[in-house]
Formats: sequence, structure tokens, C-alpha cells
Amino acid sequence: MEELHIIAGLGNPGIKYRNTRHNVGFDTIDMLSEKFDINVKQLKHKALIGDGYIEDKKVLLVKPQTYMNASGESIRDIVEWYKICMKWLILVYDDVDLPLGKIRVRRSGSAGTHNGMKSIIYQLQSDAFPRVRIGIGKPPEGMDIVGHVLGKFTKDERAVIDNSIVRAAEAVVTIIKSGVDEAMARFNG
Repeated sequence: MEELHIIAGLGNPGIKYRNTRHNVGFDTIDMLSEKFDINVKQLKHKALIGDGYIEDKKVLLVKPQTYMNASGESIRDIVEWYKICMKWLILVYDDVDLPLGKIRVRRSGSAGTHNGMKSIIYQLQSDAFPRVRIGIGKPPEGMDIVGHVLGKFTKDERAVIDNSIVRAAEAVVTIIKSGVDEAMARFNG
């Protein structure tokens, strides 16, 4: 069977959540979709999906439509349907534990404080898949985490995060083309 990479960006569906901190995973999928001309419009496995090629490798771009905290339901359905091994699943998502704009590539690991990742790890019964985390920073003093992640970026933050989304997309391409170690060496500096 041809190697298939599943690249899933996490976020919440609907206009209400567009451009929020929690949706930088969706934003990264949108960027990959545009750059590689992959239409992510088909509704299947509780997700918007689109298939195509990145660097001559077959890929499936995925935006789960289950809302963040149930992302695992969609991801599990897709992994089971396509029968892929975990190393071909790449997750892209926001991280409050990283400073704004910082990119961190990992081979595997815990969910940390991220409920979408907790759902995915629980549903897959594994954390052995690569991920690209995009730092959105901690909430300001006196703001709860939910208000922070569901909030929109300021104009200055948006400029930083737009650059980070470009770099996150490049990190995904590097993982596909050259492997996780190369992506970690290039983007975790």
C-alpha cells in the first residue's frame, strides 16, 4: 500500500471560532491546502478532508469538525479507515505552554494541558505520532484559559502568528520529506 500521511490541524468549526488562538491548526491546514492545491471540502469521518500530494507523497489534509475536545473521535475514525501507522499521522495545534509564535516539533509525547490532544491520545490509545505545536502564549493575568484560547489575536500578535503558521506548514513538509529528526533540528532552535 502506498504510504499515506494524514495531516490533521486542530480547531473548532464555524465562523464564530475563525481566527481564534485555538484554530491555528486549522489555519495551518488552510495554508497547506492553498500551497499544494488540495481542496479540503469533503465531509467524511466527522472531518473536512482533502487528498493530494506534498513532495510526491500522498497526503490527507484533515480538519476535524467535532469541536476541539472531541477531536479524537474523528482522528480515530480516519486512522482506522486508512489503516495507517502512527508515524504517518501528523498533528498541528496550538499550545499555551509555548511563547507566542514559537514552533515545537515532537516525535511523540503527552497531551500536556491540551484537551483536543487528550481526546486524540485517549481514542488512539497511543501518543506515538509526530506533532507540530504552535505557541499562543499564556493568558494574561486574570483571564481564564478558555477565554484566552477562544479569543482572537491582537493585530501585533496576528503578524507573529501568521509567520508561525508559515513555519508550521514548512515543518509539516519537512517531516514528510526528510523525517521528524530533521524537522526537530530545523524548527526547535
